[in-house]
Amino acid sequence: MNMMTSILLAFILFFTAESEELKWGQVGHYVTGELAEIHLQDEVRERVNEILGDRSMARATVWMDDIRSDSRYDHTRTWHWATIPDGMSYEEAEQEEGGDIVEALERLIAKLKEGGLSSDDERDYLKMVMHMVGDIHQPLHVGTGEDRGGNDVRVHWMGNESNLHRVWDSDIINSMQMSYTELVRELNTMSAEEIEEWQQASVRDWAYESVSYRDRIYDLPEDMRIGFEYRYENVDIVFKRLQQAGIRMAGVLNDIYGN
Repeated sequence: MNMMTSILLAFILFFTAESEELKWGQVGHYVTGELAEIHLQDEVRERVNEILGDRSMARATVWMDDIRSDSRYDHTRTWHWATIPDGMSYEEAEQEEGGDIVEALERLIAKLKEGGLSSDDERDYLKMVMHMVGDIHQPLHVGTGEDRGGNDVRVHWMGNESNLHRVWDSDIINSMQMSYTELVRELNTMSAEEIEEWQQASVRDWAYESVSYRDRIYDLPEDMRIGFEYRYENVDIVFKRLQQAGIRMAGVLNDIYGN
């Protein structure tokens, strides 16, 4: 292998790793979109699918990660996370100048409710909202501001090198060896009372819920080797957050497009 090939390979590996570290894994996002579609009002489902065109709701949830390589969307780079340090409120914390996931969700939901958007803007905002509803429910997308949402916390997951953010984005989910449709069937068990309660919560409530899981997430052994025991102790959080993200996505879209 010559030097230029080695350099090119290094760049490819670097940017692939960067893109993987800041998103809820694709399977998790697909679950939220598929679950949301089940709980849409019929007329809302028809309208949303009309706006999305040839892209399913499941696929639409990952579009905001796909556009990271498109410079036209550089202004959305900081919309995948928020920072709420321990012992502080969102309002007290210093946020990104270009906006964060809380600010962007509140603003884009309001714009979609107001209406009057171009078809391109409505489609983009809809896909962004769907993605961010998923991201904000992954607890490490609401970080302390100290370790890039767990990306700097190196761990050995099931014997392989990883980091804490990736464990919660995709490693735990992928280790279940279930397709996203199988996961949806497994998780679509919410009662009417749970659905009503979850859909009453605000965007900022969703963020504070993510903060509430930090003690369990960062309860790591000294050797930083985690696997089946860590999954057993935390998979209930992962599943609940996927359920809540899907149900709340449906609630937001029903509110925007429903009667």
